[in-house]
Amino acid sequence: MTPTETPQTGAETVRWDLSDLYSSPDDPQLTNDMDKARELAAAFADRYRGKVASLSAAELAQALAEFEAILRLLYQIGTYAFLAWSVDTQNPELGKLMARKDAHSTEIEQLVLFFELEWANAPEATAQLADAPALARYSHYLKQQRLLQPYTLSEPEEKVISQLSLTGSQGWYRFFDEVTSKLTYTVDGKELTYAENAELLFSPDRDVRQKAADAFTAVFNANSHTFTYIYNMVLLDKSSKDKMRGYASWITARNLANQVADETVEALVTAVTDRYDIVARYYRLLQKQLGYDELFDYDRYAPIGGEEPKVTWGAARDIVLQAFGQFDPRMADIARKFFDNNWIDAPTQVGKMGGAYCQSTTTEKHPYVFMNFNGEMGQVMTLAHELGHGIHGYLAQQQGELQANTPITTAEMASTFGEMLVFDYLIQQQPDPAQRLAMRMRKMAETFATVERQIALNRFEHAIHTARREQGELDTTQFNELWLETQRALFGDSLTIRDDYKTWWMPISHFISMHGYVYGYAFGELLVWALYAHYKQQPEGFADRYMDVLSAGGSDWPHKILAPLGVDLQDPNFWHEGLDLFEQFIADMEADAEA
Repeated sequence: MTPTETPQTGAETVRWDLSDLYSSPDDPQLTNDMDKARELAAAFADRYRGKVASLSAAELAQALAEFEAILRLLYQIGTYAFLAWSVDTQNPELGKLMARKDAHSTEIEQLVLFFELEWANAPEATAQLADAPALARYSHYLKQQRLLQPYTLSEPEEKVISQLSLTGSQGWYRFFDEVTSKLTYTVDGKELTYAENAELLFSPDRDVRQKAADAFTAVFNANSHTFTYIYNMVLLDKSSKDKMRGYASWITARNLANQVADETVEALVTAVTDRYDIVARYYRLLQKQLGYDELFDYDRYAPIGGEEPKVTWGAARDIVLQAFGQFDPRMADIARKFFDNNWIDAPTQVGKMGGAYCQSTTTEKHPYVFMNFNGEMGQVMTLAHELGHGIHGYLAQQQGELQANTPITTAEMASTFGEMLVFDYLIQQQPDPAQRLAMRMRKMAETFATVERQIALNRFEHAIHTARREQGELDTTQFNELWLETQRALFGDSLTIRDDYKTWWMPISHFISMHGYVYGYAFGELLVWALYAHYKQQPEGFADRYMDVLSAGGSDWPHKILAPLGVDLQDPNFWHEGLDLFEQFIADMEADAEA
């Protein structure tokens, strides 16, 4: 594909229908719901403030049900504002709605803040209520909240932090998204969105790939001051809050939220970084297949076997539904709802956020999927990924507002498993050995982007948080140096990372709004490779157990939820099971290439 082409995919008119939430930003029901949330929160505070530690199990269950009702309103309001804004970030009216939503959410949060604080600080005898039959629906949530007690502050302090977040972290998050969504990238005289330019990095034409990479570099360099300042402010905000709460490190809060021990995360990071040689082995094979004397950063996703055919939206839909249906018809039935009921927004456009996501709403509604579909085969995998999230969220709704959401240790499981199902399906449909090799090469590159690259991102994130706390404000050069150091460690001598790549840390939103999140992708991918091996070895009954795991949502500790699938997350050697499979996958490709 050349940069001047504008292919039609059929996704151009695939827009989501948000009327299940509100009909428009001016919908009177939205204002009514905001007022209702205030009323419920005020009544809740009057009824329970200062009394949480003295409630019986039945009374606490009633209080939690009322608390969930307030959260449902907040989630519905907040989700609508974000979804509407994310497809049109330059619309000032939607920007105002986002600000209004944030102010309202903070107001309600301050009214009900006492509840979780009083529970976290209640006497141990009260904490035993979490095991009472009347509280079975909320048991895990209550136990998890108790773990946060050492890091909670007084109610007045928590209120100050909440209020100041509007002009602190939340404000910077929104500004970052608005800055990145405005950027365009010029290739051969044509202005492209981030998604359109990123697509060119997968071109079989090396000159096109280099031009796309250079376009990214030029824009990042031109905006380096803005990005550097945003990063410094966000890192300072995080450092200040961590210090106030007494967290041992920048990652402690994330690990607690993920319900995973520091030792488990360290074992994951160590296992992956110790075996970066697997990545080098893959790129040596890629270099040989391409016939190049040297690979550069813009060659990371170079395809072999020529340009892949474009995929229409309808074909992508059919592939995903067929693959899901082969595993379990229930998966396909749920995924089909997203297409039939307009729960997906698919086209690319200027002003729309980049990337893809799945957003849950409330347990009385349904999730939505956000895409920038461009007709690339990789976008079929992205669609499967986000629909995996959607199926997970849909099934977990039965757990209620407080226990439906999962920590990232299991949040990426369903999405990555969905990708594996689609990849397996496509391989089965491809009779040409050369094309199967090309597909496997592509899959391995995407897997490395999800595992090894995400751990390299984690190492960069660790470096910038640590440097900001020890050295003070960082300049662009310091960010650049830390980025190149952590990225070059990943590829070793198998791929040359040019100095031009030094600013590519700038647009990665996870570093801004989801501190510490990225290792969750590696966690999920390695977990799924192990799970998929179990499934292929013993398929009988696996789908039923898998669907039960998704339905459990966040209602128990991750290691307990996953145990029925034969996974032991507490075994430090677990990660090597997935890494061994990667190595075998590459060995098989090497054999195919020689055949």
